[in-house]
Amino acid sequence: MPQWKLSTEFTFDAAHFIRDYDGPCGRMHGHTYRVRIEASARQLQASQYCPHPAMVADFRTLRWAKKDMLKGGLDHCVLNEVMPANYETTAEMIAQFIHEKTSKMLNPNIHLKVCVSETPDSWVEYESD
Repeated sequence: MPQWKLSTEFTFDAAHFIRDYDGPCGRMHGHTYRVRIEASARQLQASQYCPHPAMVADFRTLRWAKKDMLKGGLDHCVLNEVMPANYETTAEMIAQFIHEKTSKMLNPNIHLKVCVSETPDSWVEYESD
């Protein structure tokens, strides 16, 4: 059975602090986050922007987080104010947040993996079962 897999990468700038962290990360600071989203499916889909079943997922949909905070994205926000209160703003939980919000925009048959980096040499990957 065929399978398609696509990847997209983008960045956004945001500030955050990790509550109760004993060190510099406990103070407000910022990063240029790099996000890579991989989507795979065994059947092509239509999208919000294209009515024909011709893609795994629309790149515009996958890149929602790079939009300005005032347009529904994460760019130039304070993550502690945007993410749910039960989430810490660690790279792990940012990846989970982006994954969960992106999944809600897509057909449930699309498998996602979200990778987030807050420094050039450190990445975290998140995917659900």
